[in-house]
Amino acid sequence: MVARKFLVEHGGSSFDLYYDTDDGFEVLKFQIFSLTSIPPDQQKILGSDGSTAVLDDSDLQSVTDKLRLVSIDEDEKPKQVEQSAADFMSDEELARMLQAEEDALVMQQYVTNEHRGQVEQRIRPYVDQVLMYEEPRRQEAARTTVPVDKLEEKALIALAREGNFKPAKDELDHAFLLQLLFWFKQSFRWVNAPSCDICNNDTMNQGMGVANPSELLYGASRVELYRCKSCSSITRFPRYNDPMKLLQTRKGRCGEWANCFTLYCRAFGYESRLILDFTDHVWTECFSPCLGRWMHLDPCEGIYDNPLLYEKGWGKKLNYVIAIARDGVYDVTKRYTRKWHEVLSRRVMTTEPALRIIISDITREQRKNFDSEMLVKLDERDKSEVDEIERNLFSKDDPSISLPGRQSGDKEWRISRSEFGSDEHCSLSSSSCPVRKCVDEHVTKIYNAFRSVVYQLAEQASDISTATEVLEMLRRILISLKNSPFRTRRTTIDSASTNSLFRRMLPSFGQLFDALSLKCKSGVDGASDICIASEPVKTSVALPVVFHALDDLVNNLTGCKKLNEESLSWPLLKLNRICSGFVLASGEELPFGIATSAFDGTRVSKWEEPNGATGCWIIYKVLDNRMHELVAYELMSANDAPERDPMDWIVEGSGNGGSSWQILDKQSAQKFEKRFQRKTYSVKSQSFLANAFRFRFVAVRDAKATSRFQIGSIDLYARTA
Repeated sequence: MVARKFLVEHGGSSFDLYYDTDDGFEVLKFQIFSLTSIPPDQQKILGSDGSTAVLDDSDLQSVTDKLRLVSIDEDEKPKQVEQSAADFMSDEELARMLQAEEDALVMQQYVTNEHRGQVEQRIRPYVDQVLMYEEPRRQEAARTTVPVDKLEEKALIALAREGNFKPAKDELDHAFLLQLLFWFKQSFRWVNAPSCDICNNDTMNQGMGVANPSELLYGASRVELYRCKSCSSITRFPRYNDPMKLLQTRKGRCGEWANCFTLYCRAFGYESRLILDFTDHVWTECFSPCLGRWMHLDPCEGIYDNPLLYEKGWGKKLNYVIAIARDGVYDVTKRYTRKWHEVLSRRVMTTEPALRIIISDITREQRKNFDSEMLVKLDERDKSEVDEIERNLFSKDDPSISLPGRQSGDKEWRISRSEFGSDEHCSLSSSSCPVRKCVDEHVTKIYNAFRSVVYQLAEQASDISTATEVLEMLRRILISLKNSPFRTRRTTIDSASTNSLFRRMLPSFGQLFDALSLKCKSGVDGASDICIASEPVKTSVALPVVFHALDDLVNNLTGCKKLNEESLSWPLLKLNRICSGFVLASGEELPFGIATSAFDGTRVSKWEEPNGATGCWIIYKVLDNRMHELVAYELMSANDAPERDPMDWIVEGSGNGGSSWQILDKQSAQKFEKRFQRKTYSVKSQSFLANAFRFRFVAVRDAKATSRFQIGSIDLYARTA
């Protein structure tokens, strides 16, 4: 550990910054953000000479004490010049790779089997297959199986949690595509060996059978046979190629998965390709206008935009990766490798010029009926894609991203194919997560809104049971709202569905309805209508929070001996929760275990640190550097894996945005007895004002059983003014 003091100059001002070099470059940028309000992704840090850039691989122990900060938005240089040289290979590395590529091309002339027909035979069947995706009948059949409203709502929620409550069409389309991928991953079933058709027990492979007419009707030229281990009956597993049939069966292996998912993508208007990997895998690419490029999507794994998954995660030895679409065939192998010279040495089915001719001929056939305007547009897009692929080929892969081995298929099968990867990396994760903004003001508003509800219950409810009954009525009303279409949520409160106490208390729910972006209006015959008050997504984001808050309130109520003024305190009332800050963590699980999940107020998410069992940290920086006195905090265990629960930790506060820290609380040998259990801790080291807080989780419950850390939620509470 080396403690250093930097003088940071920005905008005519100078700032002292104290920094521990062991904390890493992201923490340095976070501290600079605290001092200057320049977000980390907009920072360009220079040495005192004004020209030497300080980068994430710089030796922070030896760089100059004086640093100059330039906001990228203010920099006069074009953005493309801003790309760090560290993102690309050194001249020496590039020279070695180019020489290896040249050697491989020379060797290819001697070892290649000049079998144009063999290559073409691998590609041609998929050309006919992708044309099925263009048929309106198949597209309509696909759309009718998708819960479109639910996926649109989830897409809007995902954007809202990033602070984007009014997305552009391209942004919403991109978010919907990701939700379509996640939904498909959950709704389609992987088949290792089918269960017995007679008794549903396990089966074992008995070789291949002959397809019958009904199977051939849907393109099942191959049929696998399996014998039941219990009743010995034979179960057939036709390998259907018609995606229309797959909409019904909803099962298969990677061929069926990619085939059906690509149809779904086309059905919703996405420019899509079926990707054929000659080493036996298939997936999808879609063009994302939001990103301005083609994006990799693997429905079997539920992973997107990580084309190095196969080479870096699975350990695949790629050779040919071919994209097949309605408008042509493309060799996209270079997108999926950073070891092109090695891949090139394995491309021995035909020479590179011969492969280009094959692809060009097939593409010309597919485009023969296109008009000139479309041909020009496609030509421009093709050139742009080639430039992008060539540019990225010589960039370095991000060492902070851990790509998993293959997860689909049983373990023995994956190992036999050398696609298992590492036991240590079974999910997509990052050890260098960015600073993320917490969009959680609604959580604080909901917690505060229960104050008037609880006070009214204390005054009017005769006992705990009566108070609980009122809250259960509220829950039923909210469930009715939740189950209605999200854009037009509405429910009616009438005398038949509620008791007199609830109706008397209805005005006390006003603040809670506001927090949920709902409004209450008078209806007919004394009824009241609850409906949307503003953007529907705000209600969608807030509803899960209020359900979980209700659960906690009911649980805490039942723990009270008597509901009176003396019980109207913590933890029954959770007031002045700190919100809308910025979060940085030592690592995170992608995409569902990111750091801000610890502060979103719901049980359906968690922060997960893949390497956090023996130590990890998370920092919360208060919005606008406002100072707070932390008086309490609450931790909630996550949904599963109790061995990952925190056991020992230290809570620290900083009055200077993270430059220095003071210990506020320490806990050891803590144990969560059940899932979603909340534990509340009072901070004894009070009277310390801070604008940043850090949790250092030192140990998990069972570090021998896991390398991971997880926490369901973290809530910070400040002294009420």
